[in-house]
Amino acid sequence: MVNLRQLALTGLSTLSWNASAELTHPVATPPAPIVSAGSLLQVGASLVLVLAAVATVAWLMKRLNPHQTASSSAVRVVSATAVGQRERVVLVEVDATWLVIGVAPGHVTALHSMAKPAVPISNVPHPSSSDNKFAGWLKQTLERGRNG
Repeated sequence: MVNLRQLALTGLSTLSWNASAELTHPVATPPAPIVSAGSLLQVGASLVLVLAAVATVAWLMKRLNPHQTASSSAVRVVSATAVGQRERVVLVEVDATWLVIGVAPGHVTALHSMAKPAVPISNVPHPSSSDNKFAGWLKQTLERGRNG
């Protein structure tokens, strides 16, 4: 019986010691969330501020940057025509001189140089109607195909 009494007392003292040990150790609290509403608001406001600064700088550059207009340019392309899949003949006006230039991939050649003519290019007559016979025939054929 003595052994039973000692065992009961030892068990009670162990239980009380464990309970007091748990009370003396602080209880761990869960960590605060990494992403909070305040931090999301701060990041969003910063993003809006940076985008507004970029838009403002772009607007200022557009308004304050002196750019050349096409009419004040010293070089003007008067006409251009394709002579192949990737080759072109270009008529360029530089001051009072017209240059006929051949343009190909990776290669530009000056073909001819002449003074600017007194007659504007818009007044130059178009090719004769004999050159347009095929165009007329093709137009008639296509119209017959649609109607018939």
